[in-house]
This record gives sequence, structure tokens and C-alpha cells, in this order.
Amino acid sequence: QLQLVESGGGLVQPGGSLRLSCTAPGFSLDFYAIGWFRQAPGKESEGISCISSSDGITYYEDSVKGRATISRDNAKNTVYLQMNSLKPEDTAVYYCAAYPAPFQAMCVMSPNVYDNWGQGTQVTVSS
Repeated sequence: QLQLVESGGGLVQPGGSLRLSCTAPGFSLDFYAIGWFRQAPGKESEGISCISSSDGITYYEDSVKGRATISRDNAKNTVYLQMNSLKPEDTAVYYCAAYPAPFQAMCVMSPNVYDNWGQGTQVTVSS
């Protein structure tokens, strides 16, 4: 059973940066597309970025475009989400999720296709 584990959240000042990590202990992510979602208090979940299993094709939601970089290191079995120029409105619980997509050079942000989810990591942007 694929279990995803996020890390890297925390408290950061506006304008600061964080790098979130998503890994799956004992389970290869090589053939999975990985997405990052977030949910702020009182708001609906928002898909913000995803990366394909093949060729590293990426997608960014407008709310994070230009401030976020998603990447994957298959040797470390880890997907990263680098977030820069953080704003208070970025405060949320961030989740990584995965769906099997072997050799596919695309990813989708529809949460319905993701069948594996992590427990989330809290990101708080505040001075």
C-alpha cells in the first residue's frame, strides 16, 4: 500500500521560502504522477501543482505560478515543492497525492484521479 509522507512545513515570514517534500517509504514513486494540494481554513481544497511520471512535465495553478517549482528526484524517491515569495494567503495544510501514470508525459490536477494521499504538512505564513 502506497503511503505518502509530507515534510518541510512550518512557520515562515511573508516573503520567505519553504521546500516541501513528499516521499513514500518502501514504495517507488517512479511511475506515479504527483500533485500538491492545499486547504486553508474555511476554504475548499485547491490543487496547485503536479508533475508527470515521465519527462518531468509540470503544471502550476495561477495562484502559485512564478513562485512555486515542483521537481522530482527519483533516486531519492522524493518530490519537492519549492515555494518562494510566500504570502499570508498561502497559509494552509499542504498535501501531496499520487496516481499511477507510467510513462505518461502529463499530469492532471483533478483530485478525483488521485487515489493516494498524504497526511499533510502545515504551512503558516505570518509575521
